[in-house]
Amino acid sequence: MKKDILFACQFFYPEYISSAQLPFDTARTLKAAGYSVDVLCGYPREYLDGSGIPVEEAVEGIHIRRLKYIQMDRSGFLGRIVNYFSFTFMVLLNLPKLRSYRSIVVYSNPPVLPWIVSWAKALFGTKLVFVAYDLYPEVATVTQTLGEGNPICKLMNHINRCICRRADRIVALSGEMRAYILNHRNYPENAVRVIPNWYADHGVVTPNRENNPFRQVTRGRFTVSYFGNMGTMQDMQTILQAVRELKDEDVFFLFAGHGNKMEALKQTVQAEGIENIAVYPFLHGQDFQNALEISDCALVTLVPGATGLCVPSKTYSYMMQGIPLLAVMDEGDIVSDIEQGAGRWVRNGEGGLLAQYIREMKADPQSLQQMRLTCRRLYETKYTEEICTKQYISLFRELLGQA
Repeated sequence: MKKDILFACQFFYPEYISSAQLPFDTARTLKAAGYSVDVLCGYPREYLDGSGIPVEEAVEGIHIRRLKYIQMDRSGFLGRIVNYFSFTFMVLLNLPKLRSYRSIVVYSNPPVLPWIVSWAKALFGTKLVFVAYDLYPEVATVTQTLGEGNPICKLMNHINRCICRRADRIVALSGEMRAYILNHRNYPENAVRVIPNWYADHGVVTPNRENNPFRQVTRGRFTVSYFGNMGTMQDMQTILQAVRELKDEDVFFLFAGHGNKMEALKQTVQAEGIENIAVYPFLHGQDFQNALEISDCALVTLVPGATGLCVPSKTYSYMMQGIPLLAVMDEGDIVSDIEQGAGRWVRNGEGGLLAQYIREMKADPQSLQQMRLTCRRLYETKYTEEICTKQYISLFRELLGQA
């Protein structure tokens, strides 16, 4: 007898990045709803605390099988490509086992993985749910990482056509992503669902307000934070314009994360002698909670043309904490939230206006508090784990019936 659902993803529990936590939250919700759930994922290496993770284990009734694969340094393009194809090849070797499931949830990272998993639909009739965290090859062409005529882009366009023929449902993270899929992927309108990401601080104790180590760094100054990826899809230049303009004012910038633009940011800060900024590696757990606790506002950004191709996942951790947003991007769902009073928004290149908004937020604590309340209200009405994961239950009841 076939099991109900298999999750196929590169990252999963116990890894702490959002692309691991979100599938875990979804799998637990579907398990609690009565479905049988298994996971086929990569063996963790970089994003976890501790070692000795078993290749197979059951967690909260979810059977997890972890595949070992070649894992190179992900900071370079070659390393990411090797990792992607190595993991995808290991999934390919396990393709016959996919016949044991009524449905499969597959994520867009790594970008070749959905193509392999979609063969289960063609070969075994397995229902397919594709969750689009990023849209390829557009994320590469928009940032000019690859040209449209590159063989990898041609492969990705072929993969997209295959997925559109085979997927029973596509999950988009935002309204603009759904619109892009409908306009460019030739997919039925009623089969593309918008289910936003969310943030839940599972098992994390409250921030250390009495002795928060980041308070010693910021020294009570108005703190503008940036957490998460600083890669090809993020507009760090506009943010850096604002940092330069405010370098002699009573404002502090707290950066933490990873990505191929992080080292360039560090070098610029050092070369220009900017002292009101600190740059840390990726923060998680208690460290991340402490950093959120001292943040007066938080930055989210995408390069021009990237809105609709991906969504900054840290947005929801800021909104959960009631931290006003400062967005540098094109118009979209995040900007719509901001225009309800959740922060301020500038277009790419408007670093001077961004600096001015920071000054205004610092000078008007009452207005800033109202933004905090709006952020929290929007989170509670749109982006909680319960609200978002319930939409996955509804989706699978349509596909598989009541568990």
